[in-house]
Parts: sequence; C-alpha cells; structure tokens
Amino acid sequence: MAAATTRIRAAVVGTGGIVSGSHLPALRAQADRVDLVAGVDVDEGRLAAFRTQAAEPGETGPGFTVTGYTDLAAMLEAERPDLVLIGTPPSLHREQTVAALRAGAWVLCEKPLCLTLAEYDEIAAAEAAEKPDGGPYASVVFQHRYGSGAVHARELLTSGELGKPLVAHCQTTWYRNTEYYAVPWRGRWDSEGGGPSMGHGIHQMDLLLYLLGDWTEIRAMAGRLVHDVESEDVSTALVRFANGAVATVVNSVVSPDEVSRIRIDCADATVELTHLYGHTNDDWVYTPAPHTRDAADRIAHWRTPAADLPSSHTAQLAVVLDAMRDGIRPPGSGPDARRTMEFLAALYKSAFTGRPVHAGEIAPGDPYYDAMHGNHPDWAPAKEN
Repeated sequence: MAAATTRIRAAVVGTGGIVSGSHLPALRAQADRVDLVAGVDVDEGRLAAFRTQAAEPGETGPGFTVTGYTDLAAMLEAERPDLVLIGTPPSLHREQTVAALRAGAWVLCEKPLCLTLAEYDEIAAAEAAEKPDGGPYASVVFQHRYGSGAVHARELLTSGELGKPLVAHCQTTWYRNTEYYAVPWRGRWDSEGGGPSMGHGIHQMDLLLYLLGDWTEIRAMAGRLVHDVESEDVSTALVRFANGAVATVVNSVVSPDEVSRIRIDCADATVELTHLYGHTNDDWVYTPAPHTRDAADRIAHWRTPAADLPSSHTAQLAVVLDAMRDGIRPPGSGPDARRTMEFLAALYKSAFTGRPVHAGEIAPGDPYYDAMHGNHPDWAPAKEN
C-alpha cells in the first residue's frame, strides 16, 4: 500500500477536545512520517478553530495545513487519506470506521470502537472485504497498553519471571457530576453504549486483559446509585482467567477520591499500577515475595524498563504507523480488541441476568450481542408510544 513507502496522509473526524488535545500533539510528534491534511466536523466554528490551532507549531512538532470538511464522505472522496483518526461521540464510530475502511484508509478510533459485538463484527467484515491481508485495519485507542511500564510488566508476566499470576484487582473509581451527564449523548445506551464500564473503566479493563490474557468467566453486578441515567453508574465483577488467576473489577463515577489501579499478585512478586488518566514508569511498583532470592537485583530489573515512554496517544500512534509501514495488523485491533468488547458485553449480561457468563457464549441471536442492555426490562431504554 502507498502508506507503507511514502509519507502517510492523515485526516481527523471530529475536532473537539480529544482530537485537539491528544491526537493533534500525537500527529505533530510523528510529523517526520505523517501529514495531517484534513479535518471533518459538522460544527463549522469548531472546525475553523481546529484548523487555526493545527496550523501553528506546537510543543511536540510543526503545524499542519488542514483542509476542512463538514461531510465525511466528501472528505474521503477528495483527500483519499491513508489514515483516519476518529474522535466523535461513540454512536458514530461504527458507521465512520466502516466508511473509512471502504475508502481504503486505516482507522484509529477513540474508545469504544463501537457499541455492541454485532457492530464490531460489521467492522471486521468491512476489513476483510477491503483487503484480507496487509490492511486497511481498524484500531481502537487503548493508549495505556503502549506506555513502556505496561509493555515491561507484560513481558515480566508472560515470561514467568514474577511467578504464576494468582489474584488481581482492576479499579476505575472516578467522579462525574450531574453537569457531566447534561451532554445529551452521555448515559444513554444508543449513544454512549453504557456507563462507566463502557466509557471509563474500559481502559483499565483492557489493560488487565493485555497483562493477563484470555478471560474465561465473569460474574458481575451493576447499579444506578446516584445518577438518573439509562445505564449504570457503578459496576463490579469477579473474573476468572484462562491461566487460573482470579480478579475483581470495580468501575464507578460516584467516587470522590479518584484513582485508576491495577494490582496483580503473582507467586514471586506483586506488580501494582496506580495513576488516574495516564501512567509513567514511576507509577509501577514491584514487591518481591518474602522467599525471593537476590531480591535487590530482581527489583532493580523489574523497576527498570528498557524504555521510558508514558502511556499516551503518541505512543499508540507510533505503533499504528509502524504497522502501516509493515503492512501488518496493529495490536489493539481485530480479535485482540474484540476480546475486550466481548468482556464488556459479558459483564453487562452477567450483571443484568444475575448469572455467570463464559467467554464465547454471546453469539448472534443472544440479545447481548445486539445491545449491551440485552433488552432487559430493568435496563433497556423505555420504548416510545
């Protein structure tokens, strides 16, 4: 493909805060191999402000000359970008991702990539229809995987250096007030896809799966404890992994003391990450078991990743661009990303039905395949008369 051998032509869809604050600096940082050529937004004022911002050099790199469009199809036809970065509300992701893939562009889309497993499989079908080998592929923004601390922790866990993983905890306990939910698309199944499980905790849960691998069973609960919304504002879960480890998961938007945390107790050491919206190497802590020999040397190795790269959109974009260059599927796409979406669907199904859900159980014909609320009478949105 052209993007493998020439400078990559990129476009952004949605020019609000996540694109201007995270994707634009990431693109500037990769300006030696990518040009931002176009932006799409239905709000002409916001689009104009973004174009002005993009034209000025930033802390991470040079400015870009961006052509503005209010229609995605028109942009795809006129610009033929190699890469499309999507930062619109979640209900638009599936349609915009499929349109970009069909135009021959790779995609890096904000989480969630789509709202249901059914929508995810539509995206997978669009990938296969365009070019089964070598791309284009659609990736979802799970930037916490790409910090050097996470990469290093995964290497230690998968190599067995920390011993067998035994017990884990995954926590996303944040706080969102009523003004947050005044935004029309928030808190609704058809526009956001879910509550803090889908919109907030998804990052930490994806990181947990990145570190521990395949899950096999989940038992969950959810509630609306504070906010008057369709979806949950709290969820909890017990999870069993294929490697035998068991974990607890907590997601909340009613917690005044905000924190994001992962802890994994292994036979020979505990690894713990505590942060809020992003991590560095210093946020990872390793504690050896009492029986550990040469503990000082081992701790020094555990706490010293080969690189020093914070988790960020910049870190993930670099990996996507490498994959484009090599014509290979990026991590955080395909079956890897589907596993996280299936985990979310299973969490909701278990919470709403009150029974355990196993990996692979939610297939076409299951109500939780087509909607995260599964048409449960206590959770599905009220039907209009």
